[in-house]
Amino acid sequence: MIEYRIHGRGGQGSVAAAYLLAAAAFEAGFTCQAFPAFGAERRGAPVMAFVRVDDKPITLRSQVRAPDFMIVQDDTLLLDPNLTAGLKPGGAMLVNSRKPASAFDRFKTRVVALPATELAVEVIGKPIPNTALLAAFLALTEHVPQKALAAALKGRFHGPVLEKNLELIAKAAQAVEQGAWKEKADA
Repeated sequence: MIEYRIHGRGGQGSVAAAYLLAAAAFEAGFTCQAFPAFGAERRGAPVMAFVRVDDKPITLRSQVRAPDFMIVQDDTLLLDPNLTAGLKPGGAMLVNSRKPASAFDRFKTRVVALPATELAVEVIGKPIPNTALLAAFLALTEHVPQKALAAALKGRFHGPVLEKNLELIAKAAQAVEQGAWKEKADA
């Protein structure tokens, strides 16, 4: 089983990202779970969402406390030194940031930084980084194919919104090293 934890702020689409990641995994033939955890429901408040993916039934029903991978949709959340608590040894973190990955060396894990918000504004005209981060993440792990993410998006969006998101995921997937985290996803 591979476990993912997504950190973001209300309004960035963290919960939607979890559901899209699970839907993409389902499209690829996996069993999956996706669920959120948040306190005050307000724009800008910290939000966590969790995803589990496996090739057999998942019976675990708790929050993801020891993720294999993390997606951080807002790099200011990394000011909390405990944000990466539980990240498994050999795990990796994708961070939405204009800063280089080396700016996050203090976390002692593999980090890829992607200016996903900028990509989203450029392509869809809104500062919602979730689909760009998912596409980049799937490109890094190659665990779930990009076409499965496109199918998940088609189940959620239509018309111009869908077309812009498909354009965004293509661009974001090309912005990272394909398969850089594949060995961890295949483990």
